[in-house]
Amino acid sequence: MNPATDPVDELLSLPRLGALGLQHVLVMYGGAVAVPLIVGRALGLAAEQVALLISADLFCCGIVTLIQSFGLTRYFGIKMPVMMGVTFAAVGPMVAVANVQGGTEGARAIFGALIGAGVLSMLLAPVMGRMLRFFPPLVTGTIIVMIGISLMRVGIGWAMGGPASIAQRVDITKLQAMPGGQTVVPMVENPNYAALDQLAVAIFVLVVILLIIRYLSGFWANIAVFLGALMGCGLAVMMGKMSFQQVGQAPWFGLVLPFAFGPPTFDPLLIGSMTLVMVVVMIESTGMFLALSEITGKSLSREELTAGLRADGLGTLIGGLFNSFPYTSYSQNVGLVSVTGVKSRWVGVAGGLILVVMGLLPKMAALVEAVPLFVLGGAGLVMFGMVLASGIRILSGVDFKGNRNNLYVVAIAIGIGMIPQEAPRWTQQMNPELRPLLESGILLTSISAVLLNCFFNGNDGQQALSAESL
Repeated sequence: MNPATDPVDELLSLPRLGALGLQHVLVMYGGAVAVPLIVGRALGLAAEQVALLISADLFCCGIVTLIQSFGLTRYFGIKMPVMMGVTFAAVGPMVAVANVQGGTEGARAIFGALIGAGVLSMLLAPVMGRMLRFFPPLVTGTIIVMIGISLMRVGIGWAMGGPASIAQRVDITKLQAMPGGQTVVPMVENPNYAALDQLAVAIFVLVVILLIIRYLSGFWANIAVFLGALMGCGLAVMMGKMSFQQVGQAPWFGLVLPFAFGPPTFDPLLIGSMTLVMVVVMIESTGMFLALSEITGKSLSREELTAGLRADGLGTLIGGLFNSFPYTSYSQNVGLVSVTGVKSRWVGVAGGLILVVMGLLPKMAALVEAVPLFVLGGAGLVMFGMVLASGIRILSGVDFKGNRNNLYVVAIAIGIGMIPQEAPRWTQQMNPELRPLLESGILLTSISAVLLNCFFNGNDGQQALSAESL
């Protein structure tokens, strides 16, 4: 590498880019396809229409990742190794629309709302970009710790075969035989949750990754997660836990065209709701971008942050045009950057190209989809733990001894961020419109840390990690 070249701009060889890009795709794929599955089923769409949503989603994931990592003029894209995927913050409002208006009519209403929200988000990006001065290391480190905590829950869920909510299910037989007036619903354990053979595969993947990191170096250490997942897939196949049936049934090629469900419809109230969701997304993205700035060592100016946030809005506009959903940077891939130590944004570009190809080649998408969640579980513990460790490392440079108030900022902000983790239904008595704001632990920690820091420290030391250009 040329010593004058910033590691973020380093152009790697094609084989390295391909392997590292595919590694990023494996990490974010499950989350990317989950939203079209949820929304498509809520709309009551036919199987082939849901498959269309998934292909469109992967295609748009790739396009928006390319915009964010490579950049589209100086106005769009953070130009760091970012992978973009559908945000779960928008699932609630979209499902609410589906419950009122299903089928293609509901889909057209959702896509119209996303087009409107995407345009408004791009206009709001400069306003959101001015928030950079409110993110000194105390606030940034606290947010990154919360991102790590939130992701660890995802990684553990992968290792268990799914979220904790599937650990038990209603025992229909006992429920039907129960006398009237009984209030306790009988539950039965789900034999597929935390199955010992699946846990064994997750542990195997974890051990393989650790051995590669410990005893290999260079390129092989950089793709440790990919190699661990590949060997985990091999073990899962031998155990009969991984099937390629869907791969054989998937077509080889499929075009992604705009307005496949017909012309979008525009509801001002729904556009407003989606714009509120995008404000939440941009606040979360600010935390992600600052985490990447710390991990890669690249300073982040207000203009660059604004360009990254503007790309979120453009991605959402593109999603509405191409039958997909709103987009945000995926935090799990931030952890992968920390694990590999590869800071090049060209890895994000490679991942984006792979996603575009997957959107156009359903058979390739089905191959990646065949990877069991528990295979990724062992990798998740490494990647997401590294995000948490990065936050702790940032906080280690904060003055806690001379300014004890900083302890309260960290303690209370993380405590508030843990509320949705430990009490996921804590908003059930509140206005449904507020739920997108209150169900994100990362968002709650971000807002709390900024407000607490302003309360205790005012404008003293309000110097963000890389705000020299402000």
